[in-house]
Amino acid sequence: MFRALGTFGMVLLTVAAIVMVGLGFLMGPGHPLPWIMLIVVVAIPFIHNKMIGSRYLVWKDEYSVGIEEMDNDHKKLLSLINQLQTAVHYYTGKEFEEKALDELVDYTKTHFKKEEKLMAENDYADLDAHKLKHKEFIDKVDHFLEQYKSDADVTMIDTLAFLKNWLIKHINGTDKEYGKILNEKGIH
Repeated sequence: MFRALGTFGMVLLTVAAIVMVGLGFLMGPGHPLPWIMLIVVVAIPFIHNKMIGSRYLVWKDEYSVGIEEMDNDHKKLLSLINQLQTAVHYYTGKEFEEKALDELVDYTKTHFKKEEKLMAENDYADLDAHKLKHKEFIDKVDHFLEQYKSDADVTMIDTLAFLKNWLIKHINGTDKEYGKILNEKGIH
């Protein structure tokens, strides 16, 4: 219910603005209030879409680590985070939300294993430090999953913020470091 308030609030604002336009025109067409409210009514869907759109991650070429398989995994992770964002924003039900979260966590663990295997096969010097970052991430997500049981609404909002921030920073930080070194070894 809490998460649906954003969309519900926009609907209420739209209805209120339409009522204000109608009441404003009772004051006469020369009064500025109905015209201002008419502009507000027209602008509401654009503002709403802009607000919602900013919640989603979009792949940018600058995120590339130069290894196609890892880039594809990262794109999939962004997509899964966006799927979870949709489940949270439009509150499609706890079952869909939990499924989206489980799929994201499972795929993240699969990706980490592939990434670590690739680094190990190529004698990446900072493998242990990279593994530690992955472990810290999984521990933090496990903590969120525990919190989710007692306070799903707040936990999901915090979890999404953490996931988006961590993934982009991780890709642009430590993942780019291994990408550059493995690219020099001919791995793309």
